[in-house]
Amino acid sequence: MWYIDSWYIILVVPALIFMLITQIVVNSAISKYGQVRTARGVTGKEMAEAILSANGIYDVRIERLQNNSGDHYDPKSKAIRLSAGVFDRDSVAAVGIAAHEAGHAVQHNIGYFPLRIRNFVIPITQFVSWLPIPLLIISVLISNQNASMILFKAAFIILFAGLFVQLITLPVEFDASRRAMAAIREHNTLSDTEAVGARRVLTAAAMTYVAAFFVTLMNILRLLMIFGRRSD
Repeated sequence: MWYIDSWYIILVVPALIFMLITQIVVNSAISKYGQVRTARGVTGKEMAEAILSANGIYDVRIERLQNNSGDHYDPKSKAIRLSAGVFDRDSVAAVGIAAHEAGHAVQHNIGYFPLRIRNFVIPITQFVSWLPIPLLIISVLISNQNASMILFKAAFIILFAGLFVQLITLPVEFDASRRAMAAIREHNTLSDTEAVGARRVLTAAAMTYVAAFFVTLMNILRLLMIFGRRSD
């Protein structure tokens, strides 16, 4: 948990290295293709507008963030929020990222099933996300074996629920990217060469979610090895 043990080195460190690599790759892709302007001069905002219009979505706002990070679609307020470097820019990266976020708006509009499951489970897991570690510690300290096992199982149910959210996020993200590239082709927004760059940006970004999933999985396995032995 708060110290480096053999299980941390065996399980978690490789996953963290994988995550670091994916972050470097996505930052490199965004930096590279953020400097490549599109031949047609379409901005991120215009790309998102085109996708929304093509799908008959007129109740989603496109908002400009004041910084250069945090691009996302907010299903509660029905708003696509784009960073300054995506909203205003006509770069290959900006078009790809904006199309991806618009893809989430399309998912929400059609009731894409994995997204519905994710949105249902997230509030529950966020509410109890702080509980697993205290439950595991108490399960080790108390002498009553039945109560200890109940707390142990409850902690891992919560942990695996959080892992499930990350797992269900993967098809949501990959599908949004698929929709983004399909829209880019349909609207002929990018040339073939430019589309390759946009796909590289979106693929690199999607891999960060894969890496995050494996970091969480390895941390759970580590806790299972530590507390599972102690609860026997």
